[in-house]
Amino acid sequence: MPWPRPLAGAAISIAAPAFLSGDPAVVAIAALAPPAVLPHHPGMDIFGPVDSIAHNIQLAVAPVFLLTGIGSILNVLAARLGRVVDRARRVEADLLAHQSATAILPPAMLEDARRELIVLGRRIAAANWAIVLCTLSALLIAIVVAILFIGDLVPMHGTSVVALLFVAAMLLLIGGLMLFLYEVQIALRSVRVNAGLVL
Repeated sequence: MPWPRPLAGAAISIAAPAFLSGDPAVVAIAALAPPAVLPHHPGMDIFGPVDSIAHNIQLAVAPVFLLTGIGSILNVLAARLGRVVDRARRVEADLLAHQSATAILPPAMLEDARRELIVLGRRIAAANWAIVLCTLSALLIAIVVAILFIGDLVPMHGTSVVALLFVAAMLLLIGGLMLFLYEVQIALRSVRVNAGLVL
């Protein structure tokens, strides 16, 4: 009875039928014989690149979630910057009206308007730089994701480059968050609540 034909690419040994024969001499010879390997069919590697791309997608999941978080931070910063700019324009309009004698402001209100305009300028600068740093951080993270996919298609030794880009992105993100905290603190210090209205 002939033995069934093994699958292509599988390593087969003649020891299996030898042990089934029960002859000690045949078993000893078969144990010393190297296994016979059949030629590997190229179609067996059809899922190799797909598995590699799936692995790269898994590696890129964390940076993509980080990009989502940075996008949310940018939305908050843009909204705050828009409100500060609108307030600065209104204060500037009041000061220009006072200078053109269209609307005369009391000295106390005039001084408060000038101080507020200075504070608003500091808040605009802090929010602007926070947006710049967070945007650069998101850009570097996107470059890291691109390198992860390109490295699978083109052989390259970019491990140190990816690490440096990711560290730089984290440093930029930290700087952007610190400027965001600084802008919030400026806004809180500039707010003066009338004690007579809350008591």
